[in-house]
Amino acid sequence: MPAPKKYPDELRERVVRLVFETRERSGQKAGAIARVADQLGINRETLRNWVSRAEIDSGERPGTSTADAQRTAELERENRELRRANEILKAASGFLRAGARPATATLVEFVDEHRETYGVEPICAQIQVAPSTYYAAKTRPRSARSLRDEELCKEISRVYEENYGVYGARKVWRQLRREGIDVARCTVERLMRTLGLAGALRGGARRRTTVPDPAAQRSADLVKRVFAAERPNRLWVADPTYVATWSGMAYVAFVVDVYSRRIVGWRAAAHMRTDLPLDALEMAVWHRDDALKELIHHSDRGSQYTSIRYTERLVEAGCRPSVGSTGDSYDNALAESVIGLYKTELVRRRGPWRTLDDLELATLEWVDWYNHRRIHSAIGNVTPEEYENAFYSDRVHAEAQ
Repeated sequence: MPAPKKYPDELRERVVRLVFETRERSGQKAGAIARVADQLGINRETLRNWVSRAEIDSGERPGTSTADAQRTAELERENRELRRANEILKAASGFLRAGARPATATLVEFVDEHRETYGVEPICAQIQVAPSTYYAAKTRPRSARSLRDEELCKEISRVYEENYGVYGARKVWRQLRREGIDVARCTVERLMRTLGLAGALRGGARRRTTVPDPAAQRSADLVKRVFAAERPNRLWVADPTYVATWSGMAYVAFVVDVYSRRIVGWRAAAHMRTDLPLDALEMAVWHRDDALKELIHHSDRGSQYTSIRYTERLVEAGCRPSVGSTGDSYDNALAESVIGLYKTELVRRRGPWRTLDDLELATLEWVDWYNHRRIHSAIGNVTPEEYENAFYSDRVHAEAQ
């Protein structure tokens, strides 16, 4: 965004004078500002502020004049300087109360800790240390370990921030190794403690989203809690969840390919009707665009998933429906796990959420990161995209032979 245009003081005075002269000639105040602003290409609101300021300075309008504002600003600046000096001395009271001059390393550490807030020279003036002493200490050669730690801290912070701030030491270490950065896991743990970084922890209150329909015909459980597949598009799991927003409760449904842990379909809505998981299923079918004759679609016994519309769409796509029990997270553990990651890595860390639209956009970005950049320990610490690409590459290679 370009910097705001700054007008010369001479131009401001001339334009304001033109407004006053226009008012005198026309005998009307209304319209003078708009006419002059349009003729000179100046924003009307900007010119209106200039005219108001001139009227206040001349006494025609009540308000604080420019001269009074300048005097007030000077007094506020002096007050800020005195407050800053008091805060510096209060922060330094821990090592200054002993009377003897603290060690230079202690002074340098204190200045480093507060220099962004108060500046080096003001701090040195209050603790009676020459700025040259501080700068001399800072220019001494550093140890190889401290230099290496500084480089690693940057890389660790980068990996942590690029991955929604949810990676712990193990995943940060894995990602650094993937990028060719040779570092010990214990070093990553030590530096993350120093940086105050920690991985996301799952947990929180639960809301019931699975409401069974006692009259619906239910499919058999074809999975039996064995969430494994030998290739993509052999087993999908689906489940909804809820997210509280300021505008009401929102619901999100996911469809996950068990083979690669890839989210192949999702949908966010303000309701829990059949349309919600059905739209997620439609996205998954469109996204895969592949033969789904051998696919098993597994879900819980929620009325949305056992409805006639949803079941008919599965049959139309060539999928075999599989349904677990009601309210038993183990019967749909993989889908529950993905939802747990979604809640932990996005919903709780980036909330609170204002509207469904805000949540939907954030979910879109999170799913893209989850599928293409997040590493998963269950598939060998690679991304779902890399895992599937490796499968198809191996198959092409095998067919070529």
